[in-house]
Amino acid sequence: MFENLESVLQRYRELNEALLREDVLTDHEKYAGTMKKLSGIAPTAEKYIEYKTLTARLSEAEELAEDKTSDSELRELAREEAEECRTLLDGVETELRVLLAPKDPNDEKNVIIEIRSGAGGEESALFAGVLYRMYSMYCEKRGFKTEILNANATELGGFREISFAAKGNGAYSRFKFESGVHRVQRVPETESQGRIQTSTATVAVLPEAEEVDVRIDPADLQIDTFRSSGAGGQHINKTESAIRITHIPTGTVVECQDERSQYKNKDKAMKILRSRIYEKELERRQAEIAGERRAQVGTGDRSERIRTYNFPQGRVTDHRIGLTLYKIDAIVNGDLDELIDALTAADTARKLAAADAGEQ
Repeated sequence: MFENLESVLQRYRELNEALLREDVLTDHEKYAGTMKKLSGIAPTAEKYIEYKTLTARLSEAEELAEDKTSDSELRELAREEAEECRTLLDGVETELRVLLAPKDPNDEKNVIIEIRSGAGGEESALFAGVLYRMYSMYCEKRGFKTEILNANATELGGFREISFAAKGNGAYSRFKFESGVHRVQRVPETESQGRIQTSTATVAVLPEAEEVDVRIDPADLQIDTFRSSGAGGQHINKTESAIRITHIPTGTVVECQDERSQYKNKDKAMKILRSRIYEKELERRQAEIAGERRAQVGTGDRSERIRTYNFPQGRVTDHRIGLTLYKIDAIVNGDLDELIDALTAADTARKLAAADAGEQ
């Protein structure tokens, strides 16, 4: 660990020195690039500097505590100083291990979230609408910009399917544990007898792929146009503005009909297609690492029931980490940080345990 930290510290010092050079100061692009690199390693380097400072303090205190030529009161103060340094060092070392845990290279990417109704008919579509609203409100709180890519609405205001992009620094890191089956237990608006119904909706979270991430040969695409369909709207069924793109080598099919413009629908469909193909490639790579995907905190398995929203009891339970929160109203209004932070902490703990096992 400490060999890695020394190299991080050396790089940190080099980048700080580079920021003082005239060729960097006068070149906006070069300066921004250097600052971005520096911000990526600064937390680790600065925590390691703190660790080294505490280690030096501990060494001095221990030496003074053992110095028989010093008076007893001074030696006692040194022993107290040494004990304080050991306590602080334990905490700093834990923080360093977390900072050095393997990072997901997609964490800083924008994200595409696809929500589909599942079991439960119209109530499932209404629940998909609840999830979309929940995520939209969370994005607003985090300062992420959202853009609907495709939506298939129902007459009662739910969604059979809705795809949207969330854009902002670290968007994928905040949403990546949301993939899977979400279950709701409540009295539906469509229920006249007051009976509780269980319904589901599925969520898929894709890191938004740029053209440099995925190369798609236009010859591998089959592009079809058709008339939009959905609940209401004067434009519905009048022009063939909806787009269906099939990626022939993988059989991936994407439809987009949210925009009036065929060109805009095609652009959005290609954005979703790139991200789906990118995700499939990630899954293939992860499958090559024995047991890796099964060991994760539920990232990406769309058949896995990950969470239950029980409205009568006012609770939300995440089944992967056994966490139950009795604040369902706040959660469906976008207060997701406590859930997401707990999932992130569990994933970090798993990675640290795996790293420890590898070192033994």
